Amino acid sequence: MDKPLKTPPPYPVASVDHALRAATILQMEGGATVSQIAERLGVARSTAHRLLAMLVYRDFAVQDEDRVYRAGPVLELAAHSQSLVSRLRAAALPHLRRVVDLVDETTNLIVRTGDTARFIASVECRQALRVGSREGMVFAAHRTTAGLLLLADLSDAELDEVYAPERYRDRPGDRPDLARLRTELARLRRNGFAVNKERSERGLVAVGVPVRDRDGTALAGLSVSMPGVRYDPHRLQPLVATLDASARALEADLAEVR
Repeated sequence: MDKPLKTPPPYPVASVDHALRAATILQMEGGATVSQIAERLGVARSTAHRLLAMLVYRDFAVQDEDRVYRAGPVLELAAHSQSLVSRLRAAALPHLRRVVDLVDETTNLIVRTGDTARFIASVECRQALRVGSREGMVFAAHRTTAGLLLLADLSDAELDEVYAPERYRDRPGDRPDLARLRTELARLRRNGFAVNKERSERGLVAVGVPVRDRDGTALAGLSVSMPGVRYDPHRLQPLVATLDASARALEADLAEVR
C-alpha cells in the first residue's frame, strides 16, 4: 500500500519554507548570491541575507570569497549532478514561461533520482486559483506525471533495480505493484505523454511529456499542473501538442550548449 498523498501543512511557517527553498536552490544549482536568492524567494535582500547566514551557521551553506553561497557539508551533492540540474533549469525556464503564456497553467520541469522525482523548476500561472510552485519538492516517481514518463524510459532490468525488494525492507508500503506499474508504463510509452489525476496531491491534475537527450534518453519531464476542477479532457490533445513543441525546443537548446 502506498503512503498517503502529500498535503500542505494547515499552518505553514513562511520563514522555514523560505530557508528550505534557499537550501534546495544551493543544493540543486551549485550556488547563488544574496540578490538571486531574494529574487527567487520573493523576499527583501536583508531577509535573504539573514536566511543564508543561518544556513551557513548550521553548515547547510558556505560562502565563497566572491560572496557566492554554495551548498555546505550537510547538503553535499555530486558536482556533475549540480552541473546537469543547473544547465537543465537555465535552459528550461524560458520554455516554461512560454508554456504558461500559452495555456495559463503552472508549468514544471522534473528529473528522476532512483525512485523519486524532484521538481527543479516551476513557473506559476496568473490565475487566482492555481497550483503553486513545487520547485525543490520531491515525490515518489510513480506518483508524478514526469516521474512515470522517466520510469517508462527504463528497461525491465533497470526498473527491477529501482524497485528491488531489498531497497524497501524498512518501508515495504512505499513499493508500488510492479506488474500494474509495468502495464501503465507500456501504455505511456505508446502514448508519449502522461496524465496524472490526483496521484501526488488531492485536487490536482497534471499532463506531461518527456525531454530527451541527443541519443533519445529521457533527461527530464515537462508538465503542466492545474486544479482538477479546471481540467477538460477535450483540451488534452492541444495541451500535449503545446508541451511537445516546447520539449523539442528545449532539446534543441540543450544540444547547442553541450
